[in-house]
Amino acid sequence: MSDFPAEGVSQREPAEPALLAKQLESPDLKDRMVALASLRDLPADVALPLIKKVLNDESLQLRSMAVFALGVKVTPESYSILIEILTNDPDYGIRADAAGALGYLEDIRAFEGLVRAFYEDTDWLVRFSAAVALGNLKDPRAFDVLIKALDAPEVVLQQAAIAALGEIKAVAAIDRLLLFIESEDWLVRQRLAESLGQLPTPKSISALKYLTKDHHPHVAAAATICLQRMEG
Repeated sequence: MSDFPAEGVSQREPAEPALLAKQLESPDLKDRMVALASLRDLPADVALPLIKKVLNDESLQLRSMAVFALGVKVTPESYSILIEILTNDPDYGIRADAAGALGYLEDIRAFEGLVRAFYEDTDWLVRFSAAVALGNLKDPRAFDVLIKALDAPEVVLQQAAIAALGEIKAVAAIDRLLLFIESEDWLVRQRLAESLGQLPTPKSISALKYLTKDHHPHVAAAATICLQRMEG
């Protein structure tokens, strides 16, 4: 997904849309990928029709780039296209990309679709992306979904839920979050520190002080930074 850079990165002159449209029809995948990456220089309304040309490309990598591009090039049509992909695409990786792109859009209309994907999709990667995106939306209605995700057997889902609960400022989740303070997975503990850093309460401060002494340097550093930010 990161093959499609964010807007404003390049200072080059934008390529002509007509030239890019032709390049996106090239039989050479490399040509199509270069053309799609070049859309970063175009306004969203100009880029969208070109992105749509490769949404059903035979290359999953190119499709993934195109789906991500829909989350960066925000148009009135981006949301509906992404929801359709999230709901109906047969490839779980593309559905996960769509969930992630909906998070980038930060369109609150995506809430119901992301919740449905979390509960109904059978692939953990889609559920993971949906949980992350719910955090990006910063909608407190995601509380119950994210609390449920804490009980998921997949550690990455737990990580996503911990981070997202911080994003939605779910102070009511602190007691549940603190159950992960002794997790064997250092990434879980790091996400916990980062999440607690967004939930300023005496319990959070106490837990962050504990985590500053964590044996893993990344956890200790995250806790220290969050504690300094909270106390400062």
